Amino acid sequence: MTKQRLHALDVLRGLTIACMILVNTPGTWSHVYAPLCHSPWNGLTLADLVFPAFMFMMGLSMYISLRKFDFRLQTALAWKILRRVVVLFALGLFIYGLSGFLATWNAHYGEPGAWRAAFASLADIRILGVLQRLALCYGVGALLVTSVRHRFLPYVIVGILMAYYGLLLAGHGFSRGPESWLAQADQWLLGLSHMYNDHGIDPEGVLSTLPSVAHVLIGFCFGKICLERTRLENRLNRIFLYGTLCLLAGFLLQDVCPLNKKVWSPTFVLATCGFSALCLAVLLWYMDMRGMLRHTLCFDVFGVNPLFCYVLSEVLVILLDYLPLQGQSVHQSVYGAMASWCGDNAFTSLLYALLFVCVVGVMGYILYRKKIYIKI
Repeated sequence: MTKQRLHALDVLRGLTIACMILVNTPGTWSHVYAPLCHSPWNGLTLADLVFPAFMFMMGLSMYISLRKFDFRLQTALAWKILRRVVVLFALGLFIYGLSGFLATWNAHYGEPGAWRAAFASLADIRILGVLQRLALCYGVGALLVTSVRHRFLPYVIVGILMAYYGLLLAGHGFSRGPESWLAQADQWLLGLSHMYNDHGIDPEGVLSTLPSVAHVLIGFCFGKICLERTRLENRLNRIFLYGTLCLLAGFLLQDVCPLNKKVWSPTFVLATCGFSALCLAVLLWYMDMRGMLRHTLCFDVFGVNPLFCYVLSEVLVILLDYLPLQGQSVHQSVYGAMASWCGDNAFTSLLYALLFVCVVGVMGYILYRKKIYIKI
């Protein structure tokens, strides 16, 4: 039964990674279907659910991995946590460094100082991002679950979300401008040259990391439910119940606390965690209780090596965007050829993204067939 449960987790994680890649790699940003675009500020789209789902499952997986250490912060575990944090953070820096380096080199291609300018661009590398947020939330979350009794974790989660909500109210956190404390903290601690500047706010900024920790802890609590020694039906009922309550709370409270991914609002945490929990429950129900959904290879290849597939996709996107082919980038050349057949529209842009997902999937499949699992 445990293997089946873990298989369901792999499938959901693989689906999440595939969707992350799909959302990040349209053929052209000029033509994208609305559900695949992030909400510009308040609101929630399908694209906004993807990254939070991966964070939720990182928390769930954290319960499974730390259980081997009996949730005690031993020396071996401390080094494991530290190594994972450092590697994830370094990978995030590498991705942004590579992007800035190739973008600058491409802009100065053919000029005498092209290489010098490219290396100089590394001084303005973006500090925080997707992988960096995963690193920080994993590190803080792992320390909390190994130092706080698990029955107190719900109070810790509520405390974090309430404290952050108070910060948003006091600090103009729902204002998309420089008056927001989130913007001021990001600019003061990171500097504009080291940020993804969205009206002065970094979507993976400093202060919004706080509710992201609560996000991971919620996933951890659902992981605890998954491994309880009770009937699977009882566990599924609890996952359905708590997932529904989280989802409803997130939507019902949005009048006083808007759903907002850019600031990672508490209602955004609740709604997206509820959605992820319900998706997990549905998969567990079909795969464990009903014995259905057995043909899931297309998601397994992403799910067993999620971070490898994500990092590979980011590196490939950068290379395709900046390496030249027939006077254009490889990306432009490939999409241009597709657009000449199907037209320059949202459908062709989606086809390009699906093709890109398949390319990454082939790489993942090779590792899957060889039973190579790259763990960080």
